[in-house]
Amino acid sequence: RRYAKVINFGLIYGMSAHGLARNLGIERAAAESYIDRYFARYPGVARYMDRTRSEARERGYVETVFGRRLHLPDIRASNAGRRQAAERAAINAPMQGTAADLIKKAMIAASAWLRDSKLKSRLILQVHDELVLEVPDDELARVRTELPALMAGVAELKVPLLAEVGDGANWDEAH
Repeated sequence: RRYAKVINFGLIYGMSAHGLARNLGIERAAAESYIDRYFARYPGVARYMDRTRSEARERGYVETVFGRRLHLPDIRASNAGRRQAAERAAINAPMQGTAADLIKKAMIAASAWLRDSKLKSRLILQVHDELVLEVPDDELARVRTELPALMAGVAELKVPLLAEVGDGANWDEAH
């Protein structure tokens, strides 16, 4: 599982065979083999990366699914390091940015639902892809049932959007 995670995220972020070998503690040839097999098995990833880099160079920006733009002033830089950093940002930003857009939409929807339902539960913070709420015991069953459906329904996407609830006396227990 660790190898798969390092390979999947590493390649999306532009990790080289050398970097992968060092990160996993394996020979460079083995890392190259992993990379080749990954892109052979998931050719859509390479197409996405190539298309996104090309479109970013053309436009000077990338967009989230919802149209929010990230401008990339270094995407055409003559300095290779700056250009490659912009290319990595171009590949990552549509995914990470869309996730950020989704959680913000979920926050707005959850806040409105709590207010309109006149619940005592309160949204207290957002951490990456999760919302943290304080929920009185007498509201827990309702929040556990209704909030995931509300969050999953904030956008209509080509893939299902899933939300889960964990509960506990503190953040650690909720996980």
